Amino acid sequence: MIRRRKEAQLKELIDTTPAVALLGPRQVGKTTLALEIASKRPAIYLDLESDADRAKLSDPELYLSAHENELVVLDEVQRAPGLFQNLRGLIDRGRTKGLRAGRFLLLGSASIDLLQQSGESLAGRIAYLELTPIDGLEVDATDQDRLWARGGFPDSFLAIDDRTSLRWRQNFIRTYLERDIPALGPRIAAETLRRFWTMLAHHQSGLMNASDFARALGVNSKTIVSYLDLMVDLLLVRRLEPWHTNVGKRLIKSPRVYVRDSGLVHALLGLSTLDEILGHPIAGASWEGFAIETLISCLPDGGRANFYRTAAGAEIDLVLTLPGEQIWAVEIKRSLAPKVERGFHHACVDLSPKRKFVVYPGRETYPLGDGIQVTPLDKLAGEIAGLSASSN
Repeated sequence: MIRRRKEAQLKELIDTTPAVALLGPRQVGKTTLALEIASKRPAIYLDLESDADRAKLSDPELYLSAHENELVVLDEVQRAPGLFQNLRGLIDRGRTKGLRAGRFLLLGSASIDLLQQSGESLAGRIAYLELTPIDGLEVDATDQDRLWARGGFPDSFLAIDDRTSLRWRQNFIRTYLERDIPALGPRIAAETLRRFWTMLAHHQSGLMNASDFARALGVNSKTIVSYLDLMVDLLLVRRLEPWHTNVGKRLIKSPRVYVRDSGLVHALLGLSTLDEILGHPIAGASWEGFAIETLISCLPDGGRANFYRTAAGAEIDLVLTLPGEQIWAVEIKRSLAPKVERGFHHACVDLSPKRKFVVYPGRETYPLGDGIQVTPLDKLAGEIAGLSASSN
């Protein structure tokens, strides 16, 4: 079992908050982590996709009141939207008895449903934490390329060989398209959504142009935006917003889009081995997305991630805003001898970042000149995670 970095943070939230929502796509390890924590304290687990467990909640207040001294883990909680109002009453009554924390752990694989439902009913009573696929700081440096190639879903990363890993990811994609997404309500043809998802993989790290996607799929731009919103809400796609502070330049306003798990990028494109990935034009953009997901997963609370690009060509792959409005500029290169273009230097003049980095797949850290530090991905991720730990 791979120890997840979020475990300590999740325990702290459970111990200080009445309800905690652990969000993440299916099969990312939420249930495994929740059961590991539940095994160390009085707890019960209910899977709301199980008819038997849902039947126990036919009178939720009666059933859950009998377990008020236990941590109640509710898996796939978005399946029972009417439950949130009941939880609010249970939490409020529990407070009068001194039960102020550790009441409910809610697991959900669709952020939009969970956030809307709980945000209305549990405001001030719930904390949120996202569990991402395994990132570059959770594996040994020697496993970085395997993690990039297979992605961070545990069953894919830990598969016995590349073929088994690819088959798992292909089945994951099929299940999402044919079962999970329809169960959430959207009536979109599975093949249409597959084509859209595959187009996003081909377009990895590119600027989002809804009109281009609309022409290719034979729909209108508004429909493309709704498809993208759905994939973002399912935590499968990242919409990286552009830097928007006024710097007196004409800034690109379209977001960049990334399929968040690199293994899914490769599965959608039919790439099964590291050699196949390295020989494909998507390799650089895929590794950029992999690096961005790792770095964002380490951000402290309140940290922000954007990219910077002007109409004149000044560009930074990732602009991190850290506590105190401190700005770090990060360029990402899949090269053992990385160089930065003129556009990066121009962008740094515009933003005056406190620190400047080039992330690359090598193992050494060294200066590149002009205050730029070339650094391995895990080293920079560890430094950001250290900031997060010191701020808690």
